[in-house]
Amino acid sequence: MDYKQTALEIVKYVGGHENITHLGHCSTRLRISLADNKKADIKALEALPGVIAVRMTGQCQIVIGNDVVEVYEQVHKLVGEPNQPDSDQQVEKKKIGPLVLDFIVGVFQPLVPAIAGGGILKSLLLLLALIGVMEKESQSYQILNLIGDAPLYFLPLLVAVTAANKLRVNSLVALSAVGALLLPSMATLLQDGAQLFSFSLTNIAYAYQVFPAILTVLLYAQIEKLFTRISPKPIRIFFVPMMSLLITVPIALLLLGPLGYTFGQGFASVILWVFDHVGWLAVALLACVLPFMVATGMHKAMIPYAVTTMGSLGREALYLPASLAHNFAESGACFAIALRTKDKRLRTTAISGGISAFFGITEPALYGVTLQNKKVLASVMIGSFIGGSFVGIIGIQAFVLVGPGLASMSMFLSEDLSRNFLYAVIGLILSFAAAFVSAFIMGKDKKAVHQEEETFAQNISNGETFTSPVAGKMIPLTKVHDEVFSSKAMGDGLAIIPTKGELFAPVDGEISMLFDSYHALGMRTDNGAEILFHVGLNTVELGGEHFTPQVQVGSRVKAGDLLLTFDLEKIKAAGFDPVTMAVVTNSDQYDFQINQLENVTHQDKLMVLTQIGG
Repeated sequence: MDYKQTALEIVKYVGGHENITHLGHCSTRLRISLADNKKADIKALEALPGVIAVRMTGQCQIVIGNDVVEVYEQVHKLVGEPNQPDSDQQVEKKKIGPLVLDFIVGVFQPLVPAIAGGGILKSLLLLLALIGVMEKESQSYQILNLIGDAPLYFLPLLVAVTAANKLRVNSLVALSAVGALLLPSMATLLQDGAQLFSFSLTNIAYAYQVFPAILTVLLYAQIEKLFTRISPKPIRIFFVPMMSLLITVPIALLLLGPLGYTFGQGFASVILWVFDHVGWLAVALLACVLPFMVATGMHKAMIPYAVTTMGSLGREALYLPASLAHNFAESGACFAIALRTKDKRLRTTAISGGISAFFGITEPALYGVTLQNKKVLASVMIGSFIGGSFVGIIGIQAFVLVGPGLASMSMFLSEDLSRNFLYAVIGLILSFAAAFVSAFIMGKDKKAVHQEEETFAQNISNGETFTSPVAGKMIPLTKVHDEVFSSKAMGDGLAIIPTKGELFAPVDGEISMLFDSYHALGMRTDNGAEILFHVGLNTVELGGEHFTPQVQVGSRVKAGDLLLTFDLEKIKAAGFDPVTMAVVTNSDQYDFQINQLENVTHQDKLMVLTQIGG
């Protein structure tokens, strides 16, 4: 992948630098908050080489896969510090659901590396102790164990920073406000029954807690903005943080801290109550629906629960075990397809996706293979359910908040639960094997696809062969958002989302018609097929603007000759869908063989027409 070029195209198709208000990434996705989501050209983004999929869930999420860090770095170089919308700027109003999800992801997603790093360190130390390499009583072990425990102990401080960054307020002052709750002297006062302005303070140990910090920073953000607005500029540098701390921390101690603590405990208790009463079925069902949750980004909504539970109990028994089953089911299905298919492109994608899923990253497998084939999706769900049922019945528990994969299996090590790790490995094998066998059996349709490709290759010598009229992303004609074309009322043929404003002759013939608006033209091939080329939907309304014909009626053309140029960017900027159709209007006289590819150039052979009775 050309990271720099991909970054340039991404910035261009999300509406430019000025439309980006926040830029970040996770393990597989660029996460870009936009001032106006309507300016994002989703089809053009999905057509970019290396882009697996695009999801709009409050944010514009561009699924890149394993190259996401390199692409992010190039985008960041282009964008720098994203623009914060001005108060008088027209910004698209977002629904409360996506807005809340965007905030949750923005606060919790950056926490995972620190929590996972510390947790894996602790689990590896436990492994070394179990095999006799280190003594648990040694000071070296205890110091290293404390290092691993630090991210969870200081979780409120980490949350203060991420929440402040998300809310675009001073992160150091926010850190100070939450840090006041964790001061050793403050903890001592709370234990002794302290009072503030004659009000008794609740004795709460704020270490390991999440929600008190979030509520505190939410209040601080409003206080900071208020005093920034009303404070005289000469004293703003100390007056704003002073007043913000003076108001925020007492309210946090009196109200927000206890409220957040109670909410966090209740939140975890509800999940655990469901697990206790529904049992293994909850894990199995969650594993089964994780493909859909990951595809939409909704799995991120589980992170607050997992973080809270891990901070409070030091273990988690629902989401991470279900993720174990799903991750390895994705891997098993991908490796089965890689062995089954004869499509080189699919095999490469399946192997890459299978390896990534084996190490805990499922998006490449999910978008590149699973969601492209219903039978593969069914296989993943079968493997996830079987593996999820086993780990749910056995009741395995995870002790580190990280995506389950081969390199992170130490997350299931426990000194108290001696067989927990063994059961996790069995769950891994069951999930992988069930999905592998299921996908291998149901993956027979890939052979049929290969046979269609062979038939197409054989038909090239028997009929009239059409190359692609434009370069871009090929889609089925039935997917065109115009009933006249999608219903094939005009005839059968090709549909391509162009990436370049050039229309070429797909076959030898003669130009028979040229519309006054230049958006469409007709051609009669040497074998009598009548072809209608139509650039964009409803582009007749442009009245010929942005179109420049290179031929005229009666022109004799050869395959590959340039017929028409058009300004693709201006057509899209005017709000028109640029999808381009090449339809055979007398299709009742021909048998069709269409080679449905993905990204095409004007040299790719896409269609063969064989005259009926010829």
